[in-house]
Formats: sequence, structure tokens, C-alpha cells
Amino acid sequence: QVQLVESGGGLVQAGGSLRLSCTASGSIFSIDTMGWYRQAPGKQRELVAAITGGGRTNYADSVKGRFTISRDNAKNTVYLQMNSLKPEDTAAYYCNLKRGLSNYWGRGTQVTVSS
Repeated sequence: QVQLVESGGGLVQAGGSLRLSCTASGSIFSIDTMGWYRQAPGKQRELVAAITGGGRTNYADSVKGRFTISRDNAKNTVYLQMNSLKPEDTAAYYCNLKRGLSNYWGRGTQVTVSS
């Protein structure tokens, strides 16, 4: 049974930074693709960033150059460093683990960016 627990959300002013963390349990973490998604009120959930077991990354165009995804396999943890935050980054952020055809989700952590 895979469990994902996010932390690190909060309220920050525009231009500020936050780092999200997601710790996984119950999985062979090093071979799984991990990602961060976000969902703003009234909008669909969207991919923010993902990282494969081999360390390959991809980002939404809206966050390229501002956000960085990384992972520490020894700690079963994936991180999302968010810099130069904008009010439009305000959303609930969800950690995701993909294994084959299965998707696992955390409960989410709220990020609010004030202007």
C-alpha cells in the first residue's frame, strides 16, 4: 500500500519561495516516477513537474525557470522548490506516484501567493 504525505505549503508574498516535500512509504521508490500536480478552484488538476526514477525531469511551461523538482531516494522523498512565486501559482498541490498503470495521490498541501 503506497502512502504519500506532503508538507511545506503555506502563505507567501509574490516573489517569495516555498519548498514542498512528499515522502512515500510502501513502495520501491527509486524506480517510480514522481510528480507534483496542482488544482486551483474551478480549474482542472494540472501537471507542474515530474521526475523519473532515472532523474529525468519535465515541467509545465508556466513554471519553467522558477520551479525545480528533485528527489532523495534514500529518504523516499521528492521535493518541489518554488521560487519567484506568482499569485497565479495559488492552488492545492498534490504529490503523485506512477507505477505502471497505477497512480497514487497524496492529500494535498495548499499554496497561497498574495499580491
